[in-house]
Amino acid sequence: MQYIIYMDESNDEGPYYGNFYGGALVRSQDYMRIVDILEAKKQELNITGEIKWQKVTSPYVEKYIALMDCFFDLIQEDLVKIRIMFTHNYRQATSLSKEQLTNEYQMLYYQFFKHAFGLKYSNPEGEENLSLRIYFDELPVSPQVASVFKDFIQRLQFTQEFLVAGIQIRKEDISEVKSHQHVILQYMDIVLGSMYFRLNELHKVIPEGERKRGKRTIAKERVYKHINNRIRRIYPNFNIGISTGTKEYEERWRHPYRHWLFIPSEHRIAPQFAKKNR
Repeated sequence: MQYIIYMDESNDEGPYYGNFYGGALVRSQDYMRIVDILEAKKQELNITGEIKWQKVTSPYVEKYIALMDCFFDLIQEDLVKIRIMFTHNYRQATSLSKEQLTNEYQMLYYQFFKHAFGLKYSNPEGEENLSLRIYFDELPVSPQVASVFKDFIQRLQFTQEFLVAGIQIRKEDISEVKSHQHVILQYMDIVLGSMYFRLNELHKVIPEGERKRGKRTIAKERVYKHINNRIRRIYPNFNIGISTGTKEYEERWRHPYRHWLFIPSEHRIAPQFAKKNR
């Protein structure tokens, strides 16, 4: 069996949270059915172009809510697994070398891919022959840096946990793609963008010179709230700003939806970035 994984990243830094990464995983036997369902929903809603968080506006609120209902129906059935990772500016990494600072984007992306889905728990007895097909939304780095990064991802198959789980990654199965050609990436972009929006309190923004929030801000808040409600159907009292808890490690794989607040092992507290919990 093959797991097909889509990976994306959002805004680097926000007022409170930054380094947003998102991943969506589907099993190969479900892939075409999922793509057909997601494409059909767009057609039903008469949406011909790419869907993305930045396109959420007042006239399209109900359509984007319907899109998210379609997506979360698949997530709730565990046909699609979603993972979101981010950092909190309140805890800032220390003791980083110049090389680590330069490569922070790739290093965080690597950690996200390696751990977020709990892949090492997906085939604990190594009974199945598993492989990964990985689609990265176009990496915002030079071709040389992207090539090195993809080599690191490919070599994960030789780590102990991937060997035990029988997971193979062929170099030709790691690709960069354009989101407008991959509908799963488009739906995931809405979830990822909504989390950046809410965690950084952009729902409170009032344009300069105005007394009230803009219509687009209100529209985006409505879509975010609906996404949050759908998550809470799976996990009541879900807190978007912390790592999703587990009773046992295997749940890192079994859960259909999870968040990961990445906390550097060595960090300092930056109290100016503290904010009240949601």
